[in-house]
Formats: sequence, C-alpha cells, structure tokens
Amino acid sequence: MKLLSFLRPVLEAAAVVGAFLIGLRLVTGLFGRKNRVYRPTALRQFTLLFWPLLCLSVGLPFLGSFFFTEYASTYELVLLLVLAAVVLGFSLPAFVLHVRYYFINQHTTLIFDPKQNVLEVYEGSAQIPFGKRDLVRVEYVTCRSERLFWSPYGYLRLHLRSGDVLTLTTLLLKLDPVAEFLRHTPLERRRRWFCWP
Repeated sequence: MKLLSFLRPVLEAAAVVGAFLIGLRLVTGLFGRKNRVYRPTALRQFTLLFWPLLCLSVGLPFLGSFFFTEYASTYELVLLLVLAAVVLGFSLPAFVLHVRYYFINQHTTLIFDPKQNVLEVYEGSAQIPFGKRDLVRVEYVTCRSERLFWSPYGYLRLHLRSGDVLTLTTLLLKLDPVAEFLRHTPLERRRRWFCWP
C-alpha cells in the first residue's frame, strides 16, 4: 500500500511532464522552421521502436511466469511458449535492425533541403563530397509488408564514382523525400521482407 501511495504521485508527475513536452514539441513544430539537419535522435529512435517496446512491455510480465513453472501445468507452459514466440518473433527483428542501423549511422549527419537543392552527408565532422553526377547507382530498399514491426525500416545506398558507398537509414529520417529528390539519378527501388543493409 505504501508503494502505491508513493508511486501514484510519481506517475502523475511523469504524465504531466510528458504531456508538457509533447505540447511543446507540437507548438515548436507548428511555428518553428522545418529541420534540415538529420541525425539519429532519441525521438526518432523512440518513434521507430514504439511498437516493439509496447509488445515487450505487454508480453514480458507474462513471460516472468517461467520462473514459477513448477506450479504450471503442461497446457500453461505451452501457452507461455507460444506467447514468448509471438512477443520475441514480432519485436526481436525490429531491435536487431535498429541496432544495425544505429551502428551504420550513429556518426552520420545528413543535411537535406530539396528546395535549396542541398544533399550533404557528414561522417563525424568530415563532409563526404559528392554531387548528383557522382552517383553511379542509388538503391532504395523498403519493406514488403506495411504491418510488421520492422516495416518502417529501410535504407538508401549511394554508390559513388570514387567507389565509396554511403548508407542512409531510416534512423536519420523518412527516406521517401530523399528518394524523390534523387529520382533523376539511376535509382533502383527494391522491396524485401527484412531490410538488412
């Protein structure tokens, strides 16, 4: 009972702070300038991981029942195994892709402004110079299904004349506007079930 009396004000304060931050984000989004510098931000990562995290937060407490298996019947164990397979089957591939994309683009900064005809990529603080004429091939890979937890993940691979390959993932931004910007280059669109770069 003491835990509930302590936890309730903390949760209420967290809800108020969260609502305030969301309101502030909406107001600054309505009246602020459109962002043209993209990095892997915490908000973007949370947006991509929302459904896998929700699935884990709902399913993992039930999976804690494995610790009390001596009291469970065979039927309950089968149900727990099925639940574990569903929870991990839906969320684990999204987490694996997210970690892979993070390692690819953790030091990448993209400056993208299609109205000003600007597309610049920085690795750390060093700019990787290229223009549209330097692009030999551009691969745009998206997920076949739109209903899986890893469906929002995709990537663009820019193959340069110098032999370098730049990979831009959805951890930076939604890639449709960038692909539209590069439509006059040799753009190859592909759809896969699992977008592993």
